Amino acid sequence: MSPVILSITIIAYFVILFTVSYIAGRKADNEGFFVGNRKSTWYIVAFAMIGSSISGVTFVSVPGMVQASGFSYLQMVLGFIVGQFIIAFLLVPLFYRMKLVSIYEYLENRFGAMSYITGAWFFFVSKMLGAAVRLFLVCLTLQLLIFEPFQLPFLLNVALTVFIVWLYTFRGGVRSLIWTDSLKTFCLVVSVILCIYYIASNLQLDFKGLITTVSESKFSKLFFFDDINDKRYFFKYFLAGVFTVIAMNGLDQDMMQRNLSCKNFRDSQKNMITSGILQFFVILLFLMLGVLLYTFTAQQGIINPDKSDELFPMIATGGYFPAIVGILFIIGLISSAYSAAGSALTALTTSFTVDILKAHKKEEAILSKIRKRVHIGMAIVMGLVIFVFNLVNSTSVIDAIYTLASYTYGPILGLFAFGIFTKKQVYDKYIPVVAILSPLLCYVLQRNSEAWFAGYQISYELLILNASFTFAGLCVLIRKEKKVGVSEPNKISEQ
Repeated sequence: MSPVILSITIIAYFVILFTVSYIAGRKADNEGFFVGNRKSTWYIVAFAMIGSSISGVTFVSVPGMVQASGFSYLQMVLGFIVGQFIIAFLLVPLFYRMKLVSIYEYLENRFGAMSYITGAWFFFVSKMLGAAVRLFLVCLTLQLLIFEPFQLPFLLNVALTVFIVWLYTFRGGVRSLIWTDSLKTFCLVVSVILCIYYIASNLQLDFKGLITTVSESKFSKLFFFDDINDKRYFFKYFLAGVFTVIAMNGLDQDMMQRNLSCKNFRDSQKNMITSGILQFFVILLFLMLGVLLYTFTAQQGIINPDKSDELFPMIATGGYFPAIVGILFIIGLISSAYSAAGSALTALTTSFTVDILKAHKKEEAILSKIRKRVHIGMAIVMGLVIFVFNLVNSTSVIDAIYTLASYTYGPILGLFAFGIFTKKQVYDKYIPVVAILSPLLCYVLQRNSEAWFAGYQISYELLILNASFTFAGLCVLIRKEKKVGVSEPNKISEQ
């Protein structure tokens, strides 16, 4: 596919994106940037959340992963739905009652300053690395399809990519994100449906033939109950899905910013339940597309790429189908990747400004200056991390994203679980030690699990282990009960 056509497609998409962003964020103040003035309509947020849960990694990786994993990923998505219900009815009412700007303020109220700082820094590292890895994959694709044909360096690719993300989020924040995410969801769903249509047409499949081909494919096995040592074992995926979505959605400033922008907690609950169920069907479409891609390469005698992430880009832009398929692929990839990076940049700016600098207590004008400077700083750091990924040649896949999340979100999940489900106070100053030791212990266990536990492989349940170690460590730090008559710190869990 011509790099000129691809460039025109990308430019056209960004014109629409900036228009939507400008209209949505033109009157946004600091509260509008951080929590959308808490005036968002729930069904608009629900539609936007479908796209916000799907990054460029999902768009590229999920179709290719069916060769090795079949439809096993849907076992995890079923866990996502259960996790969304838990967030909706446990965390959302709590956060709304406390009127939080940053959800990590809960930790300060519940334990103290060190737990607050620990939660904020773990989120910062988690989101920065996760967002950079996701955007790195997109930069690689753009380098291959556009920048290399024009003999432009990767550094320029990264600089332009991060600048664009910064540009459309610097004014409106969450208010802009909700509407740009809605645009992303529309582009994403339309792109994958039309790609399925064109590939199925090339394979001469009608709707019934499409369903039969997918259901009878060796790649479409969904449930894995046979071998507990298999990474695809049902309860590993399902339970990991439950706790992953609690950690990466419910305890993630990026995702909760959207939920906290609704008018009240009941609207936020409607949004979460609706978007969680709809996400299942969107992921199913990606997996169906993967089956069709492998069916097509087998029928045409095309050699599959060594890396499954390269399958969809190779087929979509390799001239095997009409040019519209390549255009749809680029639109879907760009819309998913840039929107995810934009939301991460906004959340990082909010968390760093509120949690680490505590600038939200200052006057409006001073807060605006600090927020804008932090926003620029976060964009620069994100660009540097992406460039470092390229230097070490670290290729991203969806498994790497969830493994990374297991290490970095585990302590956050453990902290919130202890705070919500117990009424105990702990020695706050030692919490950072527990939060660091828990991932280190998980790393040792994961590296040696097969040798130590008769071939058992630790998979996505690593997040649960990490949170459990943190919870256990906090139990060790429990303070002795104070005598009657002595005042105790404020306990949000008792309110």
